[in-house]
Amino acid sequence: MVETTEKDGMTWYRCEHCGMLFDEREDARQHEDNCDAEDPSYIQ
Repeated sequence: MVETTEKDGMTWYRCEHCGMLFDEREDARQHEDNCDAEDPSYIQ
């Protein structure tokens, strides 16, 4: 389930599996559906 948080005066949507933040709820939901709860692949 996507969590909502406030940061810098904006609403952000956080993947509760890995903690990644999104500015669009739908983007967060789609990410969470495919999240493997490991570090994001872009961090190497």
